[in-house]
Amino acid sequence: MKNRLAVLAALAIVPVVAAQDPAPAPQAAPAAQAAPAPQAAPAPQAAPPKPATLGLIVYPGSGQDAAKQGLDENECYSWAHQQTGIDPTAAPTQAATPDAPKGGAVKGAARGAAKGAAVGAISDERHIGDEGSLDAGEGAAAGAAVGAAKGRRAQKKAGKQAEAQAQQAAQTQDAQKKDTFKKAWGACLEGRGYSVK
Repeated sequence: MKNRLAVLAALAIVPVVAAQDPAPAPQAAPAAQAAPAPQAAPAPQAAPPKPATLGLIVYPGSGQDAAKQGLDENECYSWAHQQTGIDPTAAPTQAATPDAPKGGAVKGAARGAAKGAAVGAISDERHIGDEGSLDAGEGAAAGAAVGAAKGRRAQKKAGKQAEAQAQQAAQTQDAQKKDTFKKAWGACLEGRGYSVK
């Protein structure tokens, strides 16, 4: 009877402990990062990049000279930018910070406490007196500590996986944008008599 009451008491305490588990406090930014860096004056508009920088090979199919080809490449670059709204020279898209999963330690502590209480109750029934074995309450406490650590590790792992997936999605999106721009730039150049691969 005593062991059953201890198990019930341990299980009743877990939700109270879970409700009192404070969320981690956000870390303060170092003082050096607090003030925004002054922005430099915008650089003068540079000439558009050459098609080879994006992997396009352009051959003058109608006998255009180098000056005409350079002019056509610049005009087609501007046209492709205007049509697609994509700037292939822009910095890569930053991956969105995913919402970190929460409650891993609390959930782990609850599972651990339940398991520990059960083990402690079974262990306590087999021994008479206190011979170094855990009773249900001690088992619940030990299980809660172990479960909380496991829960935090699982939560951290899930957060890293979500971050890696967000980074991969951002890279894929950037590659698709550049591919769309290359198609538009190439279509314009082909319309002017160039062979583009």
